[in-house]
Amino acid sequence: MHPNQQLIQNFYEAFARKDYKAMAACYHPEATFKDEVFSLKGKEIAAMWHLLCERGADLELSFSGIEADDNTGKANWEAWYHFSQSGKRVHNVIQSAFTFKDGKILTQRDTFNFYSWMSQALGWMGRLFGWTGFLQNKVKERASENIKRFIRKHTQYQE
Repeated sequence: MHPNQQLIQNFYEAFARKDYKAMAACYHPEATFKDEVFSLKGKEIAAMWHLLCERGADLELSFSGIEADDNTGKANWEAWYHFSQSGKRVHNVIQSAFTFKDGKILTQRDTFNFYSWMSQALGWMGRLFGWTGFLQNKVKERASENIKRFIRKHTQYQE
């Protein structure tokens, strides 16, 4: 197995255990993370995983299709959990793309169907308005505020 493939494997195994410290150790200090909700860098990434692992008491995770070489990698993963703000059950299907530097994750770009996620997480409001930029931006703003608040309480994530 290529070392970067093993790195991705280790990352998702840690995630399945909700071991956010082991997840954070997989990232390069200059790392960036982007998905439909977040755009993070450096220690903010570790804070996000810490927050999600802490709040995801019922989080279930599966992963597959891990491939990697010296420069890039990819994986598919699925998460099942109750969204903390609504209590609604979510099943999210995500594709991850990675780049590497010095044996660590340098960039991670996760993609998923944001409308599908909003429909599940927000119920009727997500189904009716989840396609609108207005509601999508509100969700992103709230997530950003949650990360900032979490970082203020957990000084190890402050730059």
